[in-house]
Amino acid sequence: MTSFQLTGRKALVTGGARGLGAGMAEALAAAGASVAIGDILEEEGKQTAQALRDSGATAEFVPLDVTDDENWATAVATVIDMFGGLDIVVNNAGIEITSLVTDLDPAQVRKMLDVNVLGTALGLKHALLAMRPGGASGTGGSVINVASVAATIAFPGISVYSATKSGIDRLTRVAAAESGKLGYGVRVNCIYPGLTPTTMGNQLAVDCAELGLFPSPEAAAGAVVELTPLGRLGQVDDMADAVVFLASDASKFITGAGLPVDGGMGM
Repeated sequence: MTSFQLTGRKALVTGGARGLGAGMAEALAAAGASVAIGDILEEEGKQTAQALRDSGATAEFVPLDVTDDENWATAVATVIDMFGGLDIVVNNAGIEITSLVTDLDPAQVRKMLDVNVLGTALGLKHALLAMRPGGASGTGGSVINVASVAATIAFPGISVYSATKSGIDRLTRVAAAESGKLGYGVRVNCIYPGLTPTTMGNQLAVDCAELGLFPSPEAAAGAVVELTPLGRLGQVDDMADAVVFLASDASKFITGAGLPVDGGMGM
């Protein structure tokens, strides 16, 4: 039977200090992987890594600004030095700034593009460089990018965020094609999380109400539930379990795929 276990594997999770990223790091660690928390939130990132160590896992914090190419190179080299390799990269770091199309602020648009699209693209670049034959790790691996159900539906207030998450879908598929064609031995997939009541998810509901799109944050969340066949919001462990699956040998013949983890909202 194919194993979901990740014993002996080494992972880097971006945006891993809190929210979905922290949950993904915890799930990877529970499956046996050594986990590096990559984030700009140093204090929270160190606390998350310590919590994992307290549970018996091997975990460290690595400072990482995903928009900085040199920072990526340093972070990946640091992880490989600490753990003796790199097998899994989860490009989870992302931001969402709610706005009506008529009120878009170019500076905020660029910020979302930088973090969500450029950050993921650089993560793919440095993961493939490290994991491919001749790379610093060089034994292949798995990259999981975090897109969003926003890439597959039209929900008001998140036009640019939706565009960036659609971009992550395309990045995933092209990187998977290149990796396969060039014999890198790296599988590249993405997940589409549904709305989850993390700090970011809760703020989206508040923002949508403040923009007049819904009468209250509760109504905004309720609208999402109504659009979801399984009838509830997502939970962090729903997303984390999907990441473990795509990191493990249970998905060894899956690459270039987008896995909806949205309760059917985006179907």
